[in-house]
Amino acid sequence: MRRCGHSTGIDADCGDARKNRRARLRLVLAVYLLFVWHDPDAASGAADSSRLANAGRAASTVGEAPTPPVDGIRDNSFLIEEAYNQEMGVVQHIFTSLFGLRQQGSADERSWDLSFTQEWPVFSQAHQLSYTVPYAFLDDEGEHGSGLGDMLLNYRYQLTMEAGAWPAISPRFSLIFPSGDDDRGFGNGVLGYQFNFPLSKTLTDRLYANLNAGLTFLPGTQFELSDGRRSEEKDLLHFSVGGSLIYAVTETLNLMIEAVGNFDQELKESATPSGRGLRLDRRRGSDVVVSPGVRWAMNLPDDLQMVYGVAVPIGVTDEAIDYGVFLYLSIEHPFHRGKTE
Repeated sequence: MRRCGHSTGIDADCGDARKNRRARLRLVLAVYLLFVWHDPDAASGAADSSRLANAGRAASTVGEAPTPPVDGIRDNSFLIEEAYNQEMGVVQHIFTSLFGLRQQGSADERSWDLSFTQEWPVFSQAHQLSYTVPYAFLDDEGEHGSGLGDMLLNYRYQLTMEAGAWPAISPRFSLIFPSGDDDRGFGNGVLGYQFNFPLSKTLTDRLYANLNAGLTFLPGTQFELSDGRRSEEKDLLHFSVGGSLIYAVTETLNLMIEAVGNFDQELKESATPSGRGLRLDRRRGSDVVVSPGVRWAMNLPDDLQMVYGVAVPIGVTDEAIDYGVFLYLSIEHPFHRGKTE
């Protein structure tokens, strides 16, 4: 399997792919910014906007004004993690689906990644436990496969809530269990550790931003060489960064743009200098996507909220998908009477 940018030369197909990718990215960014920045509040400055948002929240408690649109949907991003834990007494069920296409000349690579996440508050909003179960379908150069991925058990601590100039911060630590088949490419084969640092800040009564930075450590990973032998153990360290802007058209309709970069270490097989053996080398990949999207909420009786979403991820680097479709469904409801007001 050859991808653009991995050969010693650059052919016409690779050059055209890069040009098409840049053109799609410029078009998406232009259309999204046209929607977002027409709002006069967005140009009024962060201090002014924060004052308006806080005033709106205070006024809504005494019936003088409606809740600012930005507060209608929170903690429902797609590729980015928002820094808001679950409220006490409320559980959230999240279903996601990402279909991705990477064009490779005569043989395209298709992937379909599914996941289910469930988030629970523990004793208070300060502590949250969740788990994630992934499942993937792959179609690569005519070869088909599917399987369970590596499951995650997550703990998140609400370090700060938004107050004045302070953003919301909610660091997360995860255990990555080797439940996927690493020989078939659905897992890593070792117990891994992940840390993510999400930060969220309201900018206006219609706009807020999220930032993420994280790392994943996989100790003692191995690789099956082409001669059938298992390689020596090597530690791998992955990095990720990302951010998003979310614009509230109404309390129940948001426009979004997310950007995520994953810079993963990989093990690549190569021949020894003598040419008589095989060895593994570490290399760091670069998978960067920009994803415009939209989400909308239905607020139903008994404090039930359902949030639907769709996005179109677009690859920026050669190792990312060329484009895809992301689908999102969140169901949030109280799990006992006496939910927080």
